Amino acid sequence: MTGLAALGSSAFAAGPPAAQPVIELRQYKILKGRRDAMIALFEREFVDSQEALGIRIIGQFRDLDDPDRFTWIREFESMAARATALNAFYFGPLWKAHRDEANALLDDNDNVLLLHPAVAGLGFGPLTRPVMAGGPAGLVIATIHYLWKDAGEGFGSFFQERMQPALAAAGLPVLSAYVPEREPNNFPRLPVRQSEKLFVWFTRVPDAAAYDAAMVRLRADKLWHATTGAALDDFEERAAQILRLAPASRSTLR
Repeated sequence: MTGLAALGSSAFAAGPPAAQPVIELRQYKILKGRRDAMIALFEREFVDSQEALGIRIIGQFRDLDDPDRFTWIREFESMAARATALNAFYFGPLWKAHRDEANALLDDNDNVLLLHPAVAGLGFGPLTRPVMAGGPAGLVIATIHYLWKDAGEGFGSFFQERMQPALAAAGLPVLSAYVPEREPNNFPRLPVRQSEKLFVWFTRVPDAAAYDAAMVRLRADKLWHATTGAALDDFEERAAQILRLAPASRSTLR
């Protein structure tokens, strides 16, 4: 996978290509105590069936900080492919057979970010679903920065040139990074958040203790302490959201 350090800051200013992969980062609020039931249903009925239509299921997760939040990520080859695949799935027989069971477990499912890679080549690379469910897994961390301005107005290059090297040195290598997709939602029956100014990046660590230790190292870094952290504060409209995501048994990202 192409790293951020290999790409010039102009990549952020040049704008997105005409067609590129898009992901949905979906955070569902599940009825109290029913998250495991939702995950079991999802992994049994909604992974293979979506992938058969060309949707790539990146991963499905338990949020360590909210026992009633189920987070999952799916990817489409392009916005056009998204419209085709979602129409095929949600008007198809499999969803119709199980939608009542799924909807009965949901409190809210409108917290969805529609995103494309921050720079070309920085989406999720190849992933392989475990042959046996429940294999070894680490902890996936998604960080959502809420910004005053669009990421292309300075934050993208700041992340590339100053944040990404410091994160890697602390033990938080950037797996992928995303910004909002501005093409209008072409499956409006599923709401998405598109108007916000934000930047999302993902990393993976062995466990929660490893993440905490990496954050201690990051804050102890002299350059981060002296300048980078303060500069990040200036870019942010409000505090970043940190999602600590434990992969479910059939998650490819793990």
